[in-house]
Amino acid sequence: MDVVNTEQEQYWNTEAGEKWVRYQRLLDAQIGPLGREAMDLARVSAGEKVLDVGCGCGDTTIELARRVSPGGHVLGIDLSTPMLERAKSRAESEGVENVTFVRGDAQSYRFPPKKFDVVYSRFGVMFFSDPVAAFRNFLEASRPGARLAFVCWQAVTENPWMAIPFMAALQHLPQVELPNPDAPGPFAFADPDKVRRILTAAGYENIEFHTARRELVVGAGEPLEGVVEFLLQMGPTGKVLRGADPELRRRVRESVLEALRPYQGNDGVYMTGTAWMVTAKSPR
Repeated sequence: MDVVNTEQEQYWNTEAGEKWVRYQRLLDAQIGPLGREAMDLARVSAGEKVLDVGCGCGDTTIELARRVSPGGHVLGIDLSTPMLERAKSRAESEGVENVTFVRGDAQSYRFPPKKFDVVYSRFGVMFFSDPVAAFRNFLEASRPGARLAFVCWQAVTENPWMAIPFMAALQHLPQVELPNPDAPGPFAFADPDKVRRILTAAGYENIEFHTARRELVVGAGEPLEGVVEFLLQMGPTGKVLRGADPELRRRVRESVLEALRPYQGNDGVYMTGTAWMVTAKSPR
Protein backbone atom coordinates (compact mmCIF):
# COMPACT_ATOMS: atom_id res chain seq x y z
CA MET A 1 0.00 0.00 0.00
CA ASP A 2 3.07 2.30 0.09
CA VAL A 3 2.33 4.18 -3.13
CA VAL A 4 4.65 7.15 -3.57
CA ASN A 5 3.24 10.54 -4.55
CA THR A 6 6.47 12.55 -4.18
CA GLU A 7 5.76 15.20 -6.81
CA GLN A 8 2.43 16.16 -5.27
CA GLU A 9 3.91 16.17 -1.77
CA GLN A 10 6.62 18.60 -2.81
CA TYR A 11 4.17 20.80 -4.72
CA TRP A 12 1.63 21.11 -1.88
CA ASN A 13 4.31 21.80 0.73
CA THR A 14 5.89 24.66 -1.20
CA GLU A 15 4.22 27.07 -3.59
CA ALA A 16 0.75 25.50 -3.79
CA GLY A 17 0.25 25.18 -0.05
CA GLU A 18 1.46 28.70 0.56
CA LYS A 19 -0.87 30.09 -2.12
CA TRP A 20 -3.88 28.22 -0.75
CA VAL A 21 -3.18 29.61 2.71
CA ARG A 22 -2.83 33.11 1.29
CA TYR A 23 -6.07 32.87 -0.69
CA GLN A 24 -7.94 30.63 1.76
CA ARG A 25 -10.76 33.11 2.40
CA LEU A 26 -11.39 33.67 -1.31
CA LEU A 27 -11.24 29.99 -2.20
CA ASP A 28 -13.54 28.88 0.58
CA ALA A 29 -16.10 31.52 -0.30
CA GLN A 30 -15.99 30.57 -3.98
CA ILE A 31 -16.15 26.78 -3.79
CA GLY A 32 -17.67 26.33 -0.34
CA PRO A 33 -21.25 26.06 -1.65
CA LEU A 34 -20.26 23.15 -3.89
CA GLY A 35 -18.62 21.40 -0.97
CA ARG A 36 -21.71 21.80 1.20
CA GLU A 37 -23.90 20.34 -1.58
CA ALA A 38 -21.73 17.22 -1.55
CA MET A 39 -22.13 16.99 2.23
CA ASP A 40 -25.90 17.13 1.75
CA LEU A 41 -25.72 14.31 -0.81
CA ALA A 42 -23.66 12.26 1.64
CA ARG A 43 -26.35 12.80 4.30
CA VAL A 44 -23.73 13.51 6.95
CA SER A 45 -25.45 13.35 10.32
CA ALA A 46 -24.86 13.49 14.07
CA GLY A 47 -22.77 10.77 15.66
CA GLU A 48 -20.97 9.70 12.49
CA LYS A 49 -17.26 9.33 11.85
CA VAL A 50 -16.08 11.07 8.69
CA LEU A 51 -12.81 11.06 6.75
CA ASP A 52 -12.13 14.36 4.96
CA VAL A 53 -9.64 13.71 2.14
CA GLY A 54 -7.50 16.65 1.08
CA CYS A 55 -8.88 18.77 3.90
CA GLY A 56 -6.64 21.74 3.10
CA CYS A 57 -7.12 24.73 5.39
CA GLY A 58 -9.91 23.00 7.30
CA ASP A 59 -13.06 24.70 6.03
CA THR A 60 -14.72 21.39 5.11
CA THR A 61 -13.46 19.55 8.17
CA ILE A 62 -14.89 22.16 10.52
CA GLU A 63 -18.25 22.16 8.71
CA LEU A 64 -18.36 18.37 8.79
CA ALA A 65 -17.52 18.39 12.50
CA ARG A 66 -20.48 20.63 13.18
CA ARG A 67 -22.76 18.34 11.20
CA VAL A 68 -21.69 15.21 13.10
CA SER A 69 -22.09 16.83 16.53
CA PRO A 70 -22.95 15.61 19.03
CA GLY A 71 -21.09 12.35 19.26
CA GLY A 72 -19.33 12.31 15.89
CA HIS A 73 -15.76 12.95 14.85
CA VAL A 74 -13.93 14.02 11.67
CA LEU A 75 -10.41 13.10 10.59
CA GLY A 76 -8.92 15.54 8.09
CA ILE A 77 -5.88 14.45 6.09
CA ASP A 78 -3.71 16.48 3.74
CA LEU A 79 -0.18 16.49 2.33
CA SER A 80 0.37 20.18 2.99
CA THR A 81 1.95 21.28 6.26
CA PRO A 82 1.17 25.00 5.72
CA MET A 83 -2.49 24.27 5.05
CA LEU A 84 -2.80 21.92 8.01
CA GLU A 85 -1.30 24.53 10.31
CA ARG A 86 -4.01 26.94 9.18
CA ALA A 87 -6.67 24.22 9.63
CA LYS A 88 -5.60 23.48 13.21
CA SER A 89 -5.50 27.17 14.05
CA ARG A 90 -9.00 27.72 12.66
CA ALA A 91 -10.49 24.75 14.51
CA GLU A 92 -8.96 25.93 17.77
CA SER A 93 -10.07 29.54 17.32
CA GLU A 94 -13.63 28.43 16.47
CA GLY A 95 -13.81 26.02 19.40
CA VAL A 96 -14.30 22.92 17.26
CA GLU A 97 -12.93 20.00 19.26
CA ASN A 98 -14.28 16.89 17.50
CA VAL A 99 -11.66 17.03 14.75
CA THR A 100 -8.21 15.54 14.23
CA PHE A 101 -5.81 16.64 11.51
CA VAL A 102 -3.03 14.42 10.19
CA ARG A 103 -0.37 15.05 7.60
CA GLY A 104 -0.03 12.22 5.12
CA ASP A 105 -0.67 10.86 1.66
CA ALA A 106 -4.26 9.64 1.75
CA GLN A 107 -3.63 7.06 -0.96
CA SER A 108 -1.27 5.11 1.30
CA TYR A 109 -1.93 6.35 4.85
CA ARG A 110 -2.77 3.51 7.24
CA PHE A 111 -6.19 4.49 8.51
CA PRO A 112 -7.91 2.42 11.19
CA PRO A 113 -9.82 -0.36 9.36
CA LYS A 114 -13.62 -0.29 9.04
CA LYS A 115 -13.88 2.98 10.98
CA PHE A 116 -15.63 5.62 8.86
CA ASP A 117 -19.30 6.07 8.03
CA VAL A 118 -18.52 8.65 5.33
CA VAL A 119 -15.49 9.39 3.16
CA TYR A 120 -15.72 12.93 1.79
CA SER A 121 -13.64 15.29 -0.33
CA ARG A 122 -14.03 18.75 -1.81
CA PHE A 123 -11.73 18.87 -4.84
CA GLY A 124 -9.09 16.76 -3.11
CA VAL A 125 -9.16 13.42 -4.95
CA MET A 126 -7.84 14.39 -8.40
CA PHE A 127 -4.15 14.41 -7.47
CA PHE A 128 -3.33 10.78 -6.71
CA SER A 129 -0.55 9.04 -8.61
CA ASP A 130 -2.52 5.79 -8.23
CA PRO A 131 -6.22 6.64 -7.78
CA VAL A 132 -7.35 3.00 -7.65
CA ALA A 133 -4.98 2.37 -4.74
CA ALA A 134 -6.24 5.53 -3.04
CA PHE A 135 -9.91 4.61 -3.23
CA ARG A 136 -9.17 1.04 -2.24
CA ASN A 137 -7.44 2.47 0.81
CA PHE A 138 -10.55 4.53 1.64
CA LEU A 139 -12.73 1.46 1.19
CA GLU A 140 -10.64 -0.52 3.65
CA ALA A 141 -11.07 2.31 6.16
CA SER A 142 -14.86 2.37 5.67
CA ARG A 143 -17.56 0.43 7.44
CA PRO A 144 -19.79 -1.88 5.37
CA GLY A 145 -22.35 0.27 3.56
CA ALA A 146 -20.43 3.49 4.22
CA ARG A 147 -20.99 6.43 1.88
CA LEU A 148 -18.45 8.07 -0.40
CA ALA A 149 -19.08 11.62 -1.66
CA PHE A 150 -16.72 13.97 -3.42
CA VAL A 151 -16.66 17.00 -5.72
CA CYS A 152 -14.36 17.20 -8.74
CA TRP A 153 -14.18 19.57 -11.68
CA GLN A 154 -15.61 18.69 -15.06
CA ALA A 155 -13.54 19.56 -18.16
CA VAL A 156 -11.84 22.94 -18.38
CA THR A 157 -14.11 23.79 -21.32
CA GLU A 158 -17.06 23.53 -18.89
CA ASN A 159 -15.36 25.92 -16.47
CA PRO A 160 -15.04 29.39 -18.02
CA TRP A 161 -13.74 30.80 -14.74
CA MET A 162 -10.54 28.83 -15.39
CA ALA A 163 -10.64 28.47 -19.19
CA ILE A 164 -11.02 32.16 -20.09
CA PRO A 165 -8.02 33.49 -18.13
CA PHE A 166 -6.00 30.47 -19.27
CA MET A 167 -6.70 31.19 -22.94
CA ALA A 168 -5.91 34.87 -22.41
CA ALA A 169 -2.55 33.89 -20.92
CA LEU A 170 -1.76 31.49 -23.77
CA GLN A 171 -1.74 34.42 -26.23
CA HIS A 172 1.60 35.33 -24.66
CA LEU A 173 2.89 31.78 -24.15
CA PRO A 174 2.87 30.16 -27.62
CA GLN A 175 5.42 27.50 -26.67
CA VAL A 176 3.77 26.36 -23.47
CA GLU A 177 3.04 22.65 -23.18
CA LEU A 178 -0.64 22.04 -22.47
CA PRO A 179 -1.29 19.92 -19.38
CA ASN A 180 -2.08 16.24 -19.81
CA PRO A 181 -5.74 15.84 -18.76
CA ASP A 182 -5.04 12.31 -17.46
CA ALA A 183 -2.17 13.41 -15.21
CA PRO A 184 -2.86 14.22 -11.56
CA GLY A 185 -4.37 17.69 -11.47
CA PRO A 186 -7.62 19.64 -11.23
CA PHE A 187 -9.20 18.03 -14.32
CA ALA A 188 -7.98 14.47 -13.86
CA PHE A 189 -11.51 13.31 -12.93
CA ALA A 190 -13.38 15.20 -15.65
CA ASP A 191 -14.27 12.00 -17.55
CA PRO A 192 -17.05 10.18 -15.66
CA ASP A 193 -16.30 6.87 -17.42
CA LYS A 194 -12.73 7.03 -16.15
CA VAL A 195 -13.91 7.81 -12.62
CA ARG A 196 -16.44 4.99 -12.72
CA ARG A 197 -13.70 2.55 -13.77
CA ILE A 198 -11.49 3.74 -10.90
CA LEU A 199 -14.21 3.40 -8.28
CA THR A 200 -15.36 0.04 -9.61
CA ALA A 201 -11.81 -1.31 -9.62
CA ALA A 202 -11.41 -0.10 -6.04
CA GLY A 203 -14.54 -2.03 -5.02
CA TYR A 204 -17.23 0.64 -4.70
CA GLU A 205 -20.89 0.10 -5.59
CA ASN A 206 -23.91 2.29 -6.42
CA ILE A 207 -21.78 4.88 -8.21
CA GLU A 208 -23.71 7.98 -9.25
CA PHE A 209 -22.78 11.28 -10.91
CA HIS A 210 -24.64 14.54 -10.44
CA THR A 211 -23.82 17.64 -12.49
CA ALA A 212 -23.46 20.88 -10.54
CA ARG A 213 -23.32 23.90 -12.86
CA ARG A 214 -23.23 27.11 -10.82
CA GLU A 215 -22.46 30.79 -11.18
CA LEU A 216 -19.41 31.24 -8.97
CA VAL A 217 -18.40 34.50 -7.36
CA VAL A 218 -14.82 34.33 -8.56
CA GLY A 219 -12.45 35.69 -5.98
CA ALA A 220 -15.27 36.03 -3.43
CA GLY A 221 -16.40 39.46 -4.56
CA GLU A 222 -12.98 41.10 -4.75
CA PRO A 223 -12.57 44.01 -7.20
CA LEU A 224 -11.69 42.98 -10.76
CA GLU A 225 -7.99 43.70 -10.31
CA GLY A 226 -7.89 41.49 -7.22
CA VAL A 227 -9.70 38.68 -9.03
CA VAL A 228 -7.17 38.86 -11.87
CA GLU A 229 -4.25 38.59 -9.45
CA PHE A 230 -5.96 35.66 -7.73
CA LEU A 231 -6.38 33.82 -11.07
CA LEU A 232 -2.78 34.56 -12.08
CA GLN A 233 -1.68 32.68 -8.98
CA MET A 234 -4.09 29.73 -8.93
CA GLY A 235 -5.26 26.95 -11.24
CA PRO A 236 -3.97 26.30 -14.77
CA THR A 237 -3.10 29.95 -15.39
CA GLY A 238 -0.95 30.08 -12.30
CA LYS A 239 0.77 26.89 -13.34
CA VAL A 240 1.80 28.11 -16.81
CA LEU A 241 3.03 31.40 -15.34
CA ARG A 242 5.30 29.69 -12.83
CA GLY A 243 8.69 31.37 -13.09
CA ALA A 244 7.49 33.99 -15.60
CA ASP A 245 9.40 37.28 -15.67
CA PRO A 246 7.69 40.52 -14.57
CA GLU A 247 7.18 41.86 -18.10
CA LEU A 248 5.44 38.68 -19.26
CA ARG A 249 3.24 38.69 -16.16
CA ARG A 250 2.33 42.32 -16.86
CA ARG A 251 1.21 41.52 -20.40
CA VAL A 252 -0.73 38.47 -19.28
CA ARG A 253 -2.36 40.47 -16.49
CA GLU A 254 -3.60 43.06 -18.98
CA SER A 255 -5.05 40.38 -21.27
CA VAL A 256 -6.76 38.53 -18.43
CA LEU A 257 -8.18 41.80 -17.12
CA GLU A 258 -9.80 42.56 -20.47
CA ALA A 259 -11.05 38.98 -20.85
CA LEU A 260 -12.79 39.12 -17.47
CA ARG A 261 -14.22 42.61 -17.73
CA PRO A 262 -17.51 41.44 -19.34
CA TYR A 263 -18.18 39.25 -16.30
CA GLN A 264 -17.82 42.02 -13.76
CA GLY A 265 -21.01 42.83 -11.86
CA ASN A 266 -21.85 45.32 -9.16
CA ASP A 267 -20.67 43.04 -6.37
CA GLY A 268 -18.08 40.79 -7.99
CA VAL A 269 -17.00 38.74 -10.99
CA TYR A 270 -19.50 36.00 -11.82
CA MET A 271 -18.51 33.07 -14.03
CA THR A 272 -19.71 29.53 -14.59
CA GLY A 273 -18.17 26.59 -12.79
CA THR A 274 -19.15 22.99 -13.50
CA ALA A 275 -18.37 20.06 -11.24
CA TRP A 276 -19.29 16.44 -10.71
CA MET A 277 -20.84 15.43 -7.41
CA VAL A 278 -19.93 11.76 -7.16
CA THR A 279 -21.48 9.36 -4.67
CA ALA A 280 -20.94 5.65 -4.04
CA LYS A 281 -21.13 3.05 -1.29
CA SER A 282 -18.86 0.44 0.14
CA PRO A 283 -20.19 -3.14 -0.06
CA ARG A 284 -22.18 -4.45 2.88
